[in-house]
Order: sequence, then C-alpha cells, then structure tokens
Amino acid sequence: MKPILLALSLAAAAAGCAQPRAAAPLDPAPSGERILFQFCQNADLDRWEIQDDVVMGGRSQGTLSLNEAGNAVFAGTVSLENDGGFSSVQHAFGPLDVAGCRAVVLGLKGDGKTYQLRVDATPGARHSYACDFQTSGNWQTVEIPFADLYAIRHGDRLDLPPFPGQTLAQIQLLAGNGTPGSFRLEIDKIWLK
Repeated sequence: MKPILLALSLAAAAAGCAQPRAAAPLDPAPSGERILFQFCQNADLDRWEIQDDVVMGGRSQGTLSLNEAGNAVFAGTVSLENDGGFSSVQHAFGPLDVAGCRAVVLGLKGDGKTYQLRVDATPGARHSYACDFQTSGNWQTVEIPFADLYAIRHGDRLDLPPFPGQTLAQIQLLAGNGTPGSFRLEIDKIWLK
C-alpha cells in the first residue's frame, strides 16, 4: 500500500474522533507515530469482532463496548469448561504497510491480569504472531516491539522467525491465561511507532 493510502486508511480508522475529549487518560501519540484507533464516544465498533472459545465448545464470553469516557471496554468471563479458556476481540485491516514501524503500542487500563496481543501479517494467514503483556490496574502504555512477536498457531508456539513487520492485516487482544474468572481492559488508543 502506498504511503498516502496508508495515511488515509489510518485517518479513516480514527474518523469521528476528532473532537477533543475531556480528561483523556494518556497523552496523544507523539508526532510521526501512526494511530490505528483512537476510541471516543462516537467511535464505530462494527469492524471489531468478538471471538470466544465457543467456536470450540467452550463457555467464555466477552463483549466490546464504549464507556462514558469514550474508551473501548473489552470485558467478560473466561471459563475453562469444555476445554475452553479464552475470549478475544479482533479487527482486520486492508492490510497496512507497516515497514517503517517497529512496535505496536497500547494505551490501556487493565485489571492486573496478563493478556496477549496477536497480529496477522496477511489476510487468512496460517499463523499469527503473539506476545503476552501484564497489566498493572492503572493507566499504562504497553509497547510491544515487532521483534517480540513470536509465531503461534492454535496456541502453540512455532519454530519460525518473529513478526516480519512488513504488513499488518489483523490485530487481536486475547484474555486467557489459563485461569478462569472475569476480565476487563479499558482501551484508549492503539498506535504504531
């Protein structure tokens, strides 16, 4: 994708959020970084998809909504019944040219639990790239270098090189660290640097 098309695609992803927000929890992404999503009260969540372990017979349940502050809230319950154990939310892209970037950055407030970021390099990829991150219970900026994203398929780590960082076709946040219970991630924005 040409750089101008990338800029237009990223602008479209943040469309509808140009109005100032009261009490933004984090500073905006520094100049030169590419915002993928800046959530706000009128953000369109239609292209975000929940994928729970019910696809394998499990009983975990997740939802994605916007709160009064305009942040996305990914919340629900992870169940280990029927060999389940995860809930995720994902968004597919065109794909995007990310050759000039080196990391995915998340501005979020978690619940103190461990989550996983997964990305796909191409549409319909046979495997994803993943990295776990720990939340603190407070607002934080989580930076995940492309070099830390390891190849994974159906939860199994693959003996392949890390994320090549040329194109980005999907981004996914996953709750499921082998422990049952509720989870909650409040997300302000997601960007590339």
